[in-house]
Amino acid sequence: MLSTGYRLFGRSSPRFSGKIPHCSTLTDGSTFVILLVVSNLIVAQTMDLGIDGVHVLVTGASGGIGLEISRLFLEYGAKVTAQYNTTQTTLQPLAFQYGERIQARQADLTDEDAVNKLFHDAATGSFGDVQVLILNHGIWPTADEPIRNMPLERWRKTIDTNLTSSFITAKEYMWRLELAAAVVKDNASIIMIGSAAGKYGEAGHADYASSKSAMMYGLTLSLKNEIVKIAPRGRVNTVAPGWVKTPMATEALKDPSIVYQALATTPLKKVGLPYDVATQVVILSSQKISGHITGQVLMVEGGMEGRLLNRPEDI
Repeated sequence: MLSTGYRLFGRSSPRFSGKIPHCSTLTDGSTFVILLVVSNLIVAQTMDLGIDGVHVLVTGASGGIGLEISRLFLEYGAKVTAQYNTTQTTLQPLAFQYGERIQARQADLTDEDAVNKLFHDAATGSFGDVQVLILNHGIWPTADEPIRNMPLERWRKTIDTNLTSSFITAKEYMWRLELAAAVVKDNASIIMIGSAAGKYGEAGHADYASSKSAMMYGLTLSLKNEIVKIAPRGRVNTVAPGWVKTPMATEALKDPSIVYQALATTPLKKVGLPYDVATQVVILSSQKISGHITGQVLMVEGGMEGRLLNRPEDI
């Protein structure tokens, strides 16, 4: 018999306590929960990820993946600074639910002064220095434009918004990390949000694919060697999703041909959810669980094997 508190796995729910009968332990080494059956309900004991009270800065936190990442960090006890660019409306339910453990901050991440102010303001009060940085922001221009027709203005905007801004934000984080206390350095972690486009390319969206590829490989692999010079346990990783049901992808996923192309080489035959990405981000950020993982690109794309380039009628 086991006496402790439990909750439904993966979502906030009322806790169960008391004597728990019929306890069955999942012995698969790849899992991180203990399943129990209580009155025909499967519940899971939450594993301590060691992020309770850790200050996490999530960029692009107001929509899609960023919102779910913020919510999940809060659920596991972290303090979250949620950066947004234009609107914080979607963050209000989190503020209502978690109160003083979340603070929303507006910043243009392509502006060095604005990023400096973001980190300064984020560290005020009880939050302290940023310990974990999640580089989630970005844009995906919807128009299909091959390189031969792509305006230089679009290329520059995408690269600046996705890549240059990540450089500026990571630079500010690293500069402050060097001066930070040991407790901050002990939990130091950067996680970038890449994309399957960064691995396989994306015709008509070379600007986006190039920005994500640079983050996933050049930036991640360089930073993971630099961060340990100032924080010996510091880690840098990337989580790279395929198609995910987010507001940014809503219109594109209404097109059956796009959905077919997205799933034709995907064994799981489904589009991902923000939660699928958020869980991996939170686990990778945990020094306790993932403390020996750095410089890695974790693909969260249902086993995708590449792009469907040709149909039978094209050959």
